[in-house]
Amino acid sequence: MFSPALWLLLLFQSPAPFVQVPAGTYTVGQKGSLQNPLRQVKTAGFEMAATELTNAAFAEFIAATGYITDAEKFRNALVFEPGLAEFRWLEDSTASWRYPNGKSRGGSKPDHPVTTISYRDAEAYCQWAKVRLPTLDEWEIASRAGASTLYYWGEKTDQIRDYANIWHGRNHLVADSSDGYMYTSPVGRFRPNAWGLYDMYGNVFELCAGRLPGEKNIAHARGGSWWCSKNACNFFNSVNIGRVHPRASFSNQGFRVVKQTRANEAVPAAPTHARLKKDNKNSCCLLGGTAK
Repeated sequence: MFSPALWLLLLFQSPAPFVQVPAGTYTVGQKGSLQNPLRQVKTAGFEMAATELTNAAFAEFIAATGYITDAEKFRNALVFEPGLAEFRWLEDSTASWRYPNGKSRGGSKPDHPVTTISYRDAEAYCQWAKVRLPTLDEWEIASRAGASTLYYWGEKTDQIRDYANIWHGRNHLVADSSDGYMYTSPVGRFRPNAWGLYDMYGNVFELCAGRLPGEKNIAHARGGSWWCSKNACNFFNSVNIGRVHPRASFSNQGFRVVKQTRANEAVPAAPTHARLKKDNKNSCCLLGGTAK
């Protein structure tokens, strides 16, 4: 938890800078992808936060409004600890943005991205801060930074260690801190993309607005997370789209914000093969796995 002195310091911190994404027509998606087919979309331009929203910024929202997150309200969030089989997570009644992996695993850190919040929580923050979540297409335009490849540097994963906080271990049975972090890292600790946006891949899955056709009661997130590895949930790229229940709270799930709202998204065809395994408040699929 934050000390009183730190609270005062955080309340007067400047918000994260925004990067201007100019109006224009952009190529998104991937040839052959059912979920995210190759296509062109137009945008009137928007500004995207250079980093993911931090715990410090979210703390300002909580202090001003007294808002109670879904994880606190339902006393149910999904957390991880090394030793779990692939795609298995723990349900923890003590976990929330204040204790992202549960009280027994330590409190949140001011300069790390806020996690263990739901899509509904992210929307509440945006309403208070007079910003919004990026659409699926806006996130991808910003992530690509003008590139047409799977990653904004090309097609190979060999540079991922420079740009993203991900899981480098062979599996999740043994802790991996080979890049300096087992869970989240401070925002902006890794190299930015060509437009100056940090952590577009890895660190936390970033919630986005909008639905794919045919879906109900589903939220989406993009970019992969600290939990994602090349052998499991390798969504740390500009193409894949994760899915989660709007009330679900994971310790690898966060968001960044945009300004200058525009209704400019052309959504792709709905997938027919991927469905949620459970449909309760904490069910999940592609963000990380299933509850143990």
